[in-house]
Amino acid sequence: MGNDNRPLVLLLGSARYVVDACARLGIDAVIASGAREHDAALAAPGQAVLRVDDQASPEAVLAALHRAGLAHRAFDAVVTSDEFALVTAGLIAEHLGCRAIDARTALRFRDKSLQKRLVARAGIDTARLTVIDDVHDVTAVTELPWARAVLKPVAGASTRLTAVVDSVAQLHGLSRRYRTAGTAERTFVLEEYIGGEEWIADGVVFDGEVLFWSLGTYGAPCLTALDEGVPLWMRRIDPDTERWRYERAEPVVLGALRALGLTDGVFHMELFHDPATGRLVFGECGARRGGALIQEEVQAKFGVDLGEAMLLCGLGRRPELNVKVRPGTVGASYLPGRPGILVDRPSAADLMALPGVEYARVEAPVGTVWTGGAAGTDQRAAQILVVADSEAQLTQRFAEVRRWFGERLVVAPHPATPRELRAWQRAARPHDELGERLWH
Repeated sequence: MGNDNRPLVLLLGSARYVVDACARLGIDAVIASGAREHDAALAAPGQAVLRVDDQASPEAVLAALHRAGLAHRAFDAVVTSDEFALVTAGLIAEHLGCRAIDARTALRFRDKSLQKRLVARAGIDTARLTVIDDVHDVTAVTELPWARAVLKPVAGASTRLTAVVDSVAQLHGLSRRYRTAGTAERTFVLEEYIGGEEWIADGVVFDGEVLFWSLGTYGAPCLTALDEGVPLWMRRIDPDTERWRYERAEPVVLGALRALGLTDGVFHMELFHDPATGRLVFGECGARRGGALIQEEVQAKFGVDLGEAMLLCGLGRRPELNVKVRPGTVGASYLPGRPGILVDRPSAADLMALPGVEYARVEAPVGTVWTGGAAGTDQRAAQILVVADSEAQLTQRFAEVRRWFGERLVVAPHPATPRELRAWQRAARPHDELGERLWH
């Protein structure tokens, strides 16, 4: 496998933009692909794929390397975009004697309690919090530390199992629900609720220098979108027309990165801004590329490939970034499904034929079952990248595409009796007979 003269990286998880960069730059990769990723058919083609039970488990990855006879290969770096595999990448790189974000630094970007304490110690405004060792038993909590709080896993992602808490009774109710569901996550944090606009910052750090960073904002904060069941959407903030936002965010973004000790890699940070007071509060930060269509947004607005930058930083190579600010507004939106079994939906090509849609990714295969409850902000039928002349035109185009997409979704009821399915099919496909014709 591979060429001994070419760099060799171990990827924990199949980040397609990183795999694409490997092919373009002449870098060999071994991809440790976990069971969930494999079942979702997310593994990128073109490189050696190493099947593992869990790509975030050091034991599973190292055992698979030994079974494949690769444990003694001279890897140059271990790289991951998987939030849950960041610490694993550091531990395996230390074992293999190659580069990665070290495990101690990675931990600061995973554990929200450690992260916020470090940021607060650096003098940066952030939410106060307390750790709940076992969310399955919160009987010791008799009052909330704050009038309103947020309960979340200490090292979670995508707002999964995250909820706003307004009372002790609500906290105890969530505890019972999680215990009944048998959640694997047990250690949570209860943190002070911070309202306002939710901003995001994405960028590249090399040798301790921030080479590039950009701002974006959600149409509504993630928790609000989750609670209200509205599609998540975001837009990139233009550094020329909205310079004040960059000036306000810069000390927080750069100060937090210094406090957390990121020297090489990409980052995704969340901030909360109060328009009435100008207060800007650090939310949290990941030492990996942001999810949704942030990769595509940043490329469309600034010409920066975060996947390639992450790969090069991982190898110790300084990325040569040619930043060009594209005029106008660039944003992305989820396209939601609706409860039932997906029978048909428009294709990516159909979506990209609509005004302003520059990129589309349809993610729900036919047969997908939607129950109606969202466990996190990562659930959707498709995503679109839209360009427009203004924010008003952007939101209008989002609404038009969502309506167009929703009108063309074909979803069968679930669960349903045969009688209910027959009635649905008669209405949805009136020319498709259901065994009601007699033989003559």
